[in-house]
Amino acid sequence: MTDNLNPFATQIPFGTDSFADNPEPRCPCLLLLDRSGSMAGRPIEELNAGLQTFHDELASDSLAMKRVETAIVTFGPANIEMPFLTAASFSPPTLTAGGATPLGEAISQGLDLLEARKAEYRANGISFYRPWVFLITDGGPTDAWHAAAARVKEGEASSKFAFFSVGVEGANMDVLKQISVREPLKLQGLKFRELFQWLSNSMKSVSHSTPGIEVKLETPSGWAQV
Repeated sequence: MTDNLNPFATQIPFGTDSFADNPEPRCPCLLLLDRSGSMAGRPIEELNAGLQTFHDELASDSLAMKRVETAIVTFGPANIEMPFLTAASFSPPTLTAGGATPLGEAISQGLDLLEARKAEYRANGISFYRPWVFLITDGGPTDAWHAAAARVKEGEASSKFAFFSVGVEGANMDVLKQISVREPLKLQGLKFRELFQWLSNSMKSVSHSTPGIEVKLETPSGWAQV
């Protein structure tokens, strides 16, 4: 299969069983999830329920199961909770709350993970859609974040990924506006399940399209306010 972003990738043989078994184009979705101490109680419970909804919705679509790949980086501390996996292999982790909010480190770690995965696609002749990076936080960064914000802006400008940010009650929306090119959204209450329903629908729409073609997405109504 030809890699839309690297036409010479087909000269490289398949290097992994998973790509050989499933040469479908990939739709990467990186979740950057705040599980700091302030998320304890209902917020983390609803976030976990939202992740389960996301999994179940993707699993109900046979094409999305093959094409959508999800990775999860949590903070704090910043940790790769789950590498990129297709929906068929994706089992939602049960997150627990604790620690600070090293947002800058989590963004950088996640973008490094994404770049490494894109390199694997190219090396194995797998085409891919523009990745989505989805940040959810209920606080403000407790570490240096300006370098991460610069990476986000550069990545958006060069179409390396699309970066979305959602603030839960208590989030520093002013900082999110400085990190994200797109206007950050504010979560209504704890409507994580509705958020992940929208995200899964968006991923399914993208996965049914042709790589490189923009897809018109649903308005994030019912769970978000700008």
